[in-house]
Amino acid sequence: MSETAIHMPSADELLAAKAATIYAGLNEFYGQPQWQGGEDPVDELIWTILSANTNDTNSGRAFRQLKATFGDDWETVRNAPLEAIKEAIRPAGMYNQKAQNIVATLTRIKELEGEYTLDHLATMTVPDALAYLTALPGVGHKTASIVLLFSFNRGAFPVDTHVQRISQRLGISGRRDSPEKIKGIWERLLPPETYYALHLNLIRHGREICIARNPKCEICPLQRVCDYYSRAGEWAE
Repeated sequence: MSETAIHMPSADELLAAKAATIYAGLNEFYGQPQWQGGEDPVDELIWTILSANTNDTNSGRAFRQLKATFGDDWETVRNAPLEAIKEAIRPAGMYNQKAQNIVATLTRIKELEGEYTLDHLATMTVPDALAYLTALPGVGHKTASIVLLFSFNRGAFPVDTHVQRISQRLGISGRRDSPEKIKGIWERLLPPETYYALHLNLIRHGREICIARNPKCEICPLQRVCDYYSRAGEWAE
C-alpha cells in the first residue's frame, strides 16, 4: 500500500502566497488602480529626476516652472544657461546637481536618438530598457522603473521609501534589504500586470496607515500577514 506524498510548500511558495495576499488585500481596501496610458516618457524622466529627495508638491512645482520658463522644447532647456535652469527648478531642492543631470541626460538622449524621445523603450526588453535608462546621468533603478511602469506599463517595479518600509515590515524582504533588492523580490513573487496597482497602493498605504513613525496598525488591512504587527521574523529579535 503506497503512501500519498504530502507536498510541503517551500519558503518561496509561502512568500509568493503572502505577496498575493498583500496585493489582493490592498486592492480590496483601496481599490485597484488602472493604468490609463502614460505621460510622455521624457517628461516622466525629467519629473522623476526632480522628485529625488523631495515631495510630490515640490517636484511638481519645479517641473511646471521649468516648462513655464522654457516651454515644451527640450532643446531650449538643454541649451539654456545652467543658472536659469537652477532657478526654475529651485523648489525641488538639490537644484545644482539636478540641473546638471537634466542637461547631461537630455544631451545623451539627443546623441543616441537624434531627438528627445524615449518611445523606443516600448519595444525593448525590460532588462535592456532598464540598462539604457540607468546609463543616463543621474538615473538610478527607481527612476528607470518609474519611467517604464508609468509611461509604458512595463514590468518594472519601483521601490521608494514607502514601498521599502512596508516591504520590510511585512516580511516580504529583510529589515536591511536595499531598494534594489526589494525590487527584485517583488518582481520574482508577482506577475508584471500587478505592478502598477501594487506600487500605487503601497505608496498610499505608506502615507495613510503604515507611516514611518507610529503606524496605525490597529486599522491596517494587512495585520494577519504583517511581521511587524505580529513581531514575527526579524521583528521578533
